[in-house]
Amino acid sequence: PDTECLVEQTLARLSDKPCRILDLGTGTGAIALALASERPDCHVTAVDVMPDAVALAARNAEHLAIPNVRVLQSHWFSALAGQQFDIIVSNPPYIDETDPHLAQGDVRFEPKTALVAADGGLADLAHIIREGRRYLAAGGVMLLEHGWTQGEAVRAIFRAAGYGNIATCRDYGDNERLTLGQYQGGV
Repeated sequence: PDTECLVEQTLARLSDKPCRILDLGTGTGAIALALASERPDCHVTAVDVMPDAVALAARNAEHLAIPNVRVLQSHWFSALAGQQFDIIVSNPPYIDETDPHLAQGDVRFEPKTALVAADGGLADLAHIIREGRRYLAAGGVMLLEHGWTQGEAVRAIFRAAGYGNIATCRDYGDNERLTLGQYQGGV
C-alpha cells in the first residue's frame, strides 16, 4: 500500500505532455511498470544496482508488454551521466539497521541492502536528494518514500539541497510516508 501511494502521487503530478521518469532502486520494476502502463506516452528509466533485480524488472516489462520502460544496472545515478528527467521517484532503503522490525514478518526474507541505510536510515535518501539535482530538468519533481517517522528529517534535507514546493503525503494509515520537492535548477 505504501508504494501505491507513491505511484498515485506521482501520477497526480505528471503534466499532460509526454515526460521522462526515473525510478531509482526499481527492484521488480513495480513502480516503473505501473507508471509506464498508466502513461504510455512517457519514457520511464528504471535502475537498480543488483543484476538479478535488473533482469527481473526487464522480464516483467517484457511479460507485461510495456515497451516504454528501459531497465539499466546502475548504483543510483552512476549510469545516467548527462541525462535529465522530469520526475524522479524512489522507494530506497530507509530502515535504520537497529530497527527491531527487521526480524519480523516478510522483511526477514528481503535482502538487507534493499531495506537498510546508514545514518538512521537517511543516508540513501540524502544522497538521492543531493545528487538528483543534476538529473532533474528545471522544475522537475522528486518523490521519495520513507519511514513514517522520517518526514521532518527528509523535508529538512530537501530544503538544505535547495528544493522548493516541499510537501509530505500521508499513506492509507495516515502516516507521513513520502516527501516530494521541486528543483528549479542551478546545481
